Amino acid sequence: MSRYNHNRRFTARGNIYRALVSLSSIAILVFFMPRGNQMKIDFKKDNPWNYGQVIATENFPILKSEERLQQERDSLMQMYKPIFEMLAEVGKAKTEEFKKVFDQELINNVPRPYRKHIIEKLIHIYQTGIMQADDYERMKKERTTGIVLSVQNMGYTHTLKEIYTPKTAYEYLMEEKGGEEFSRSVLQRCNLNRFVTTNLVYDEERSKSQLENVEKQLVLYSGQVLAGQKIIDHGDIVDEKAYDVLRSWLAHQEGRQRSTMEKSSEIIGQLLYVTLLVVCLLIFFNQFRMDYLQCSRTVMLIALLTCCFPLITYALVKHSLLSVYIIPYCILPIFVRVFLDSRTAFITHLVSILLSAIAITASFQFVVVQIVAGLVAIYSLRQLSQRSELFVSVIQVTFFSMVCYLCFDLMSMNMNLERHIDYHPYVYILINGFLLLVSYLLLIPIERLFKFTSTVTLVELSNTNNEILRRLSEEAPGTFQHSMQVANLAAEVANALGGKSQLVRTAALYHDIGKLDAPVFYTENQNGVNPHDKLSYVKSAQIIISHVKKGLELAEKYRLPETIRDFIATHHGTNKAKYFYIKYKNEFPLLQVDENFFTYPGPNPSTMEQAILMMCDAVEAASRSLPEYTEENISKLVDRIVDGQVAEGFFNHCPITFEDIARAKQVLKNKLTTIYHTRISYPELTK
Repeated sequence: MSRYNHNRRFTARGNIYRALVSLSSIAILVFFMPRGNQMKIDFKKDNPWNYGQVIATENFPILKSEERLQQERDSLMQMYKPIFEMLAEVGKAKTEEFKKVFDQELINNVPRPYRKHIIEKLIHIYQTGIMQADDYERMKKERTTGIVLSVQNMGYTHTLKEIYTPKTAYEYLMEEKGGEEFSRSVLQRCNLNRFVTTNLVYDEERSKSQLENVEKQLVLYSGQVLAGQKIIDHGDIVDEKAYDVLRSWLAHQEGRQRSTMEKSSEIIGQLLYVTLLVVCLLIFFNQFRMDYLQCSRTVMLIALLTCCFPLITYALVKHSLLSVYIIPYCILPIFVRVFLDSRTAFITHLVSILLSAIAITASFQFVVVQIVAGLVAIYSLRQLSQRSELFVSVIQVTFFSMVCYLCFDLMSMNMNLERHIDYHPYVYILINGFLLLVSYLLLIPIERLFKFTSTVTLVELSNTNNEILRRLSEEAPGTFQHSMQVANLAAEVANALGGKSQLVRTAALYHDIGKLDAPVFYTENQNGVNPHDKLSYVKSAQIIISHVKKGLELAEKYRLPETIRDFIATHHGTNKAKYFYIKYKNEFPLLQVDENFFTYPGPNPSTMEQAILMMCDAVEAASRSLPEYTEENISKLVDRIVDGQVAEGFFNHCPITFEDIARAKQVLKNKLTTIYHTRISYPELTK
């Protein structure tokens, strides 16, 4: 018998589904991949240049640094003076208004000298100028030292301190002169705020024109780089001059318009790169894990996890948000390892990292650090059966990631002994570890969405304090003991064959829960009274067979994973309730029997673990009827039952070989011999 999964051809629908998923993944990755100017080059002053040699392909000017430009801009701004137009008629009108009010209303309450005093002050403030408070505050924020007053097309320069606002103008009018000569209390009777208003209007157009003329004098460049000139080489220290040249080169690259050929060439290159990696991943599955490609849920999970992290990387790089080292890439190998296997976890992690690295400039360092982290995650987290294992794994992943990054830092320091280590990447790696720890919460939604079952869930289900297992132990103790024995046998066989021992152990505990519906009808739960004695063979067979259907109903009620339900459905396959079938045939040899009445609904096992459970269930149940537990009897029993299952074709659709079956039989024989070993008889004391 050969592993059918390696010889079975894909169906047309399956091929179309896999092709659509693959093409969709390629299209999405290429669409969101950064291009040209979106790719960020990270370099720092007084640090080595970590990229290749850079040679100018075109002439471009060297931009001055922002600090230098700001100094020159501040110096030139001393020359800039905004223009305000003075409205002379406003001052004249307000002065005349005061004279009229004084002569008609205030002359009896305010002494005559106040009239002349106030008029002189009004003339002074309106000749100096009253500016709106908002304009005045804006001039102060812009550090404007002076303004130009335009009076009848003539310009007069004033310092900002000389100009009044309505508030300061009123305070000037209310000033007292020595002693009681001009009393503030008397001035208040005049209600002078009525005669204070602005007479300076900001001339935005002329001021803007003057500002542009000043800014035109600012020179943005300090030199020029010629085409063919070497800008920097790998390992060179980025000093201040090289820093300005590199910054100018990047600005020139961003500013220039790329030709249609350049854009098309880049897109074609990215498309080929992504397609190559996706094809390599498909070849791996085709060669080594074709069974994964036959499961649509597995294909979707791998496609989702493989594309997720490159897309997050593209977004970070495109928008220059954070360092890519903050992204918990090791979630992918952890999840794939938990739900699938180690080799698949490493390959998918490697493809995801290579897809991400295309958008990162320091790609070699990134790829090495992430591969090391992924390998540590896979090695340290074999099954994730306890939460503490994830915590330990995260600590190891974080530690080795930091050590690997430190190696690159130390190698860079050899080129520049004065360089100090940048601690920011290590902080990002620590945050990465925290996010990796939180990823444990994603296991449950992924299990339910893709209908996988993690080892953590299996361990939790195997707790005999769970409601359904507690009911089984109380209401059907014989069935419960049988399930425990089958679980131990199946786990031993799975370990010997390299199967999933925890899965088959947990499934064995639940495979007979359907017997809770009527436990007394099963011999292991009977105590001298057999209700089948009063029933027909057909009725008895139907009751026995119904425990599969009842088990599936209970599994749905208690929301057991679909994987466990598959074991319940297949642990008898399409076998017959042979005791009642043979009884019926012997008693009614001339009658035509409808075998459907005695046949389990199936289906037959489709995985190695399901086949193991079928073998162990039948062997354990039959072993209870042996008259004598000798090694020979046990060996004959195991051979007869398992060989009979093979002969009836129950394992035809299982990825299990004759060698696996022979090894399974040997494990069953050894375990049963140990369980039912003959005890020595103790001698009696002679009197």
